[in-house]
Amino acid sequence: MKRSVLVVASILALMSPGVTQVDAASSETYRQLNLFGDVFERVRAEYVEAVTDEELIEAAIRGMLTSLDPHSSYLSPENFDEMQVQTRGEFGGLGIEVTMEDGFVKVVSPIDDTPADRAGIEAGDFVTHLDGEPVLGLTLGEAVEKMRGQVNTDIVLTIVREGEDEALEITVTRDIITIKSVRWRMEGNAGYVRITSFNEQTEEGLVDAIEGMMAEAGDELEGVVVDLRNNPGGLLDQAIAVSDVFLDKGEIVSTRGRRDESTQRFNARPGDLAQGLPVIVLINSGSASASEIVAGALQDHQRAIIMGTQSFGKGSVQTIIPLPSHGAMRLTTARYYTPSGVSIQATGIHPDIVVEEVVIEAEEEEDLLTSEADLRNSLEAEENEDEFSDRTKEALEDYQLGRALDLLQGLALISSLDTAVAE
Repeated sequence: MKRSVLVVASILALMSPGVTQVDAASSETYRQLNLFGDVFERVRAEYVEAVTDEELIEAAIRGMLTSLDPHSSYLSPENFDEMQVQTRGEFGGLGIEVTMEDGFVKVVSPIDDTPADRAGIEAGDFVTHLDGEPVLGLTLGEAVEKMRGQVNTDIVLTIVREGEDEALEITVTRDIITIKSVRWRMEGNAGYVRITSFNEQTEEGLVDAIEGMMAEAGDELEGVVVDLRNNPGGLLDQAIAVSDVFLDKGEIVSTRGRRDESTQRFNARPGDLAQGLPVIVLINSGSASASEIVAGALQDHQRAIIMGTQSFGKGSVQTIIPLPSHGAMRLTTARYYTPSGVSIQATGIHPDIVVEEVVIEAEEEEDLLTSEADLRNSLEAEENEDEFSDRTKEALEDYQLGRALDLLQGLALISSLDTAVAE
């Protein structure tokens, strides 16, 4: 029994530095801890293969955290170092954000221009096997660990995808993932900015994008489309900063934990960098966490029109708690709430205008209807400027983006008419 209590005390010390005593007033806690100590001793003494105390303790910590929710986990020292590198914008791997659902790895979204994205991995895919070995039975951390590996080595992912009758086997080559989280371009007189994740460079990249659009288009700038589709999230402070770029005042997001005193509210600072121009935010089922904070804040303040499909619904806050010399634990400590007090968790952000992702294909069958141009001896058309001629190939092929640009064009027209009437 003494041995068991010592083992339990050592585990508690690992998890919470400074906590070295079990509450003597709680006999039930003692009973449960003694049960744990007994199991630890039995496994240590009688398991078919020798297992170190460190392995058993780490496994116990992993089990305790992963049983709480899909996002709480134990980070070994190696994984903790990797996570810190990732938030700085560079890491090694496949380039996908994943979660666990029904025992399988579910792809929240592939990151733009990464091995997973180029290989054709899609948001919503379920990974059932890794190099032929089943994922079922693994924790999320264990599955992620298997997907990591030496750069330029291959891994075969067995994918179950909605709409496909058979499982797909997709080979992905591991690589160093360097993320440029913000890209932008002009679509005629509209600005388009794509945010792929929220890392330490995101706010700076967005500010540069807005300033670049204004320098290029000047007074002709009609508005901005912010594309958050398949953006899995990232740093909370960057989500707040991105929202603040477009807001002049008001609450951006609040976080509420188990205790009232843990509630935090984050407010916008004066100054709208986009100077009140129309903003349209594109979201889909791969938009999660920090993406939903931005969409929710701009929607509640009626600063942007949210377009696309319902977002992922990850509305929980994870705090990274370092464990000296033993890595860290990622613990869910609060929930996000939009400025109107609505929880994002499991519900996501509902777009103001629902636009499904569709593939536009040309009709092959003969059109039986006729037009003026079909009539014999009809006058030829004059050369007219095509209103879509200045759109990029990507915009013409992207149905949701096309509808967002159409809406911006319509808003600009209404604004010009209002100005003309006022004059």
